[in-house]
Amino acid sequence: MRNKKSKKIVSWTLRLLATLIMLQTLFFKFTGAEESIYIFTQVGMEPWGRYMTGTVELIASILLLTNRYELGALLGLGTISGAIFFHLTKLGIEVQGDGGYLFALAIVAFMSCAITLLMNFSEIKAKYLPNK
Repeated sequence: MRNKKSKKIVSWTLRLLATLIMLQTLFFKFTGAEESIYIFTQVGMEPWGRYMTGTVELIASILLLTNRYELGALLGLGTISGAIFFHLTKLGIEVQGDGGYLFALAIVAFMSCAITLLMNFSEIKAKYLPNK
């Protein structure tokens, strides 16, 4: 019983962490903050990529807080994988003197989503692949 409660607490903590990171960046993406415009210009996706990424992150964040959290975690993984890819290929770890802060947030969000999926794999498997 205690193990199940601990697992639930850790799962919710990870889901909230990923959600907070993704929601925090939405303001900058949707308001056209200078750093967001710079980033998406560098990767050749300004402005459509900024709006699309923000929308997907918003949907992922909402889903992470519902009983469809696994879909939110998958969307989060996909979106954050793109961010990590562009940091490693075009942007660099440090963007405009941020000391690697955005990259670190992407890694934390990615790990939070990945661990959430791994921790709950048996429940997710049962939900989507029930025994016949």
